[in-house]
Amino acid sequence: MNHKKHFTTTVDSRFLQTCDIALKEFKVEPFTIVIFGGAGDLSRRKLLPTLYHLHAEKELPAYFSVLGFGMPQMTDAEYRNVMKDAIKKSKETIYKKNEWDEFSKRLFYISSDFGNDKNYKKLAKKLSEITVATKKGSKDVIYYMAVPPKFTPVIVKKLKQNNLSKGVFKTKIIVEKPFGRDHATAVKLNQILTASFDEHQIYRIDHYLGKETVQNIIFFRFSNSIFEPLWNHRYIDNVQITVAESLGIEHRGAFYEQAGVVRDIMQNHMMQLIGLIAMEPPAGFDPDYIRDEKVKIFRSIRDMDTTYIDEFAVRGQYGPGKIERKAVPGYREENNVAPNSNTPTFIAAKLYIDNWRWAGVPFYIRTGKRMPKRITQICIQFTQPPLRLFGRTCDVLQPNLLVLTIQPQEKISLRFGIKYPQAPNKIYPVLMDFSYQDAFHVKSHPPYERLLIDSMKGDPTLFVRQDGVEAMWRVVDSIISRWESTPAPQFPNYAAGTWGPKEADTLLEKEGRAWKTV
Repeated sequence: MNHKKHFTTTVDSRFLQTCDIALKEFKVEPFTIVIFGGAGDLSRRKLLPTLYHLHAEKELPAYFSVLGFGMPQMTDAEYRNVMKDAIKKSKETIYKKNEWDEFSKRLFYISSDFGNDKNYKKLAKKLSEITVATKKGSKDVIYYMAVPPKFTPVIVKKLKQNNLSKGVFKTKIIVEKPFGRDHATAVKLNQILTASFDEHQIYRIDHYLGKETVQNIIFFRFSNSIFEPLWNHRYIDNVQITVAESLGIEHRGAFYEQAGVVRDIMQNHMMQLIGLIAMEPPAGFDPDYIRDEKVKIFRSIRDMDTTYIDEFAVRGQYGPGKIERKAVPGYREENNVAPNSNTPTFIAAKLYIDNWRWAGVPFYIRTGKRMPKRITQICIQFTQPPLRLFGRTCDVLQPNLLVLTIQPQEKISLRFGIKYPQAPNKIYPVLMDFSYQDAFHVKSHPPYERLLIDSMKGDPTLFVRQDGVEAMWRVVDSIISRWESTPAPQFPNYAAGTWGPKEADTLLEKEGRAWKTV
């Protein structure tokens, strides 16, 4: 007879007791959020549905209010009706009448252009009426710049002139990218912001940092000892980052003509991913400890002169093609795009991080519009073993890959080799997948939810600091300058629905590598 004993083990260790450092506690206090551009596209598609959902999920305090400030003329009641329609159409939340009735009572609106001093005084009066004091007695106000970039300096200056940036209210300001057009304009924008607000009041938002998988990069790296010792130039051959979009520019032709792919995606989203993958372990989870390490990486990226850019950076612009068997126009046929436009919609490039950990490891990046599918992946390719042990049939081995997929599905995959059944000396590559949705059976929350809650709590960890903004611009400014001053000889140079111009493949093939997608 087998006797099974059940043991309950309690770990009682002085190390757990003394080394478990309590994280700084953040709590959402009563607040008012003023949305400049409160009736615009971003407010209707993202901000108001997100705030409504947070309210419905009981994530917000008992006392809060939302005040739209913008140029369309409408009353509070009309504003509430517009936002009700927006929430009903939203894919990010579910409209429920009872929840809406409660939420709508907290919505207000001021009709004004952004340069009208009279209505900033009206704003101050309204804030005094609707903002409930916190336990500490402060009246917390968040200003959200949901406006085109040209209006942000105007609004910020008016807030200061009307004593709305400091003083009566305890304020924060959330600024959407782009943070300038280059390093010089980013510095100028910051001078305007810091003339009215202190750095700790400024929250520069990049919605990519609100994605769960992006946040998990830090936890994955530093909590798994099987990977961290290998996370360096001795064991990693190369790192590839792909941010592919199947969509075109949609209705943003005028914006994209001014921005282009380097400003739109590389300068912010891709640089943040590089920072998280390459950073050193932070001293702790204090927001500035993490941001300090990312800035060090941005500053370590090798400068690129014109010779380097011409050899190791590839630009592209999509022409007509097919996406999911549907014909789509080329970039130059899009609305508000010049018929001979030089604006790139694709970039592939090789970067180097000149520090002790990453010396000599190429970081390949590519991003573009009208690619075959929407996918964001980070592929870490490990070095091959120095010896061949399995004979000539295995002369070509698939390298070990660690793949972090951020969208459309959030997952982590590891590729390794096994012996193929009943075959001598044959190595077969297999994938081990971890899916967030399958493992936890939860739906990923939209990035704006996490970032808005963090701004309310006063946690700036996932927001971009000014020195980081400037360091990222320093990396890409030389590419922008080179490409804007030198027209592309062949645009368009890739068909919609393909992986970009052939030169992007050649960039890796000439070094014996290839792009990886899992």
